[in-house]
Amino acid sequence: MNRTVWFLAGAGAGVYAVVRARRAAEAFTPEGFGDRLAALETGAHLFGAEVRTGMAEKETELRRRLGLALDGEPHRHVERELEQ
Repeated sequence: MNRTVWFLAGAGAGVYAVVRARRAAEAFTPEGFGDRLAALETGAHLFGAEVRTGMAEKETELRRRLGLALDGEPHRHVERELEQ
């Protein structure tokens, strides 16, 4: 029983090592580099889109708090408060 457990553990570790080695070798091929660059580009585009969305939401919130219209002109009630 003890030898069987150690044999299975060694076989599992060997399979794991072979799979990891193949993935590492594939990553250093031209196709692997291309895939990684494409993934990096996609991630950068998604990050930029998230930042732009957050900026627009925050700008809308600030404009609403300050009473500014979306085109930047103040609402009439804000103008009255500023004149007083």
